[in-house]
Amino acid sequence: MTDAHDPVKHFAECRNELIGLGYRMTGSLATAEDIAQDVFLRWHATDRLKVDAPRSWLLKTAMRLSLDHLKSAQHRREHYVGPWLPEPLLVESVLPQEASCERAQDLSVAFLLTLQRLTPAERAVFILHDLFETPFAELANLLGRTEMACRKLATRARAHLTTDTPRQVSTDIKLEEISHAFLTASRDGDESALRGLLAEDVVLHTDGGGLRPAARNLISGTEKVSRFFAGLARKRTAASPLLHVGHINTLPGFVTLEADGLLQTTSLEIRNDRITVIYIVRNPDKLHGVQYQIDAFRNKHKKAGLSVIS
Repeated sequence: MTDAHDPVKHFAECRNELIGLGYRMTGSLATAEDIAQDVFLRWHATDRLKVDAPRSWLLKTAMRLSLDHLKSAQHRREHYVGPWLPEPLLVESVLPQEASCERAQDLSVAFLLTLQRLTPAERAVFILHDLFETPFAELANLLGRTEMACRKLATRARAHLTTDTPRQVSTDIKLEEISHAFLTASRDGDESALRGLLAEDVVLHTDGGGLRPAARNLISGTEKVSRFFAGLARKRTAASPLLHVGHINTLPGFVTLEADGLLQTTSLEIRNDRITVIYIVRNPDKLHGVQYQIDAFRNKHKKAGLSVIS
């Protein structure tokens, strides 16, 4: 069987890129995997002998499906209960991207939230051109716009992303220390310790999606955020079991099993050794893949003879 007749070869080479594209477009790893599967079915059914550039065809098909999904999801997003956060991705698991696109910032929560504030067209042009190196001429054909219009979309997208996306400047060891200290202080309800860890303008996002208790609005400021965690600690009868400590969307964080038997992810954006943003995902619809990612990570470490959290 020649390469052109083999539906698996080119798709397998691009699968991670397709998932990475879908994840950045939709904020959902599960949706991204569904999109990649749909791309494969369409690739299998097409006349591949007429496709000059398989990778380009696959990426553009994934983008079309992502744009279609965003249109269908528009109403649901507009009526989402409370703050919306992307589906958590444990960075220790297999990254949904190829090595050529491995830029940690591209998977950070802040970056993904900023992407979501772009129009679908701006998002599509930025992701395909800047992250996946698709020429503007091809994007013009995909979006039904002129090449100049696509360049303007990319410029607007870059302006938003450059302005809105913060960078962490603490060392990895310091980030780990701060994350551990926050975990301890929040569990103990130690307001004094929390105030010492939080930036004055810290912001707390809690995404329950209306399915689990969570703050309906963002909580800002050292005093309000520290009181919030102290209040939670007073209501708990026991500390939530810790399932995973590592990086969530490139940020230091951890996964816990809460009293209702469901998972929760907490990740911290840290700048100048202070926690500036806290992201908590409680929406069970966004956590289906987290346990799978934890299990995959544990199995990988066990095979390597490394210790894991029990």
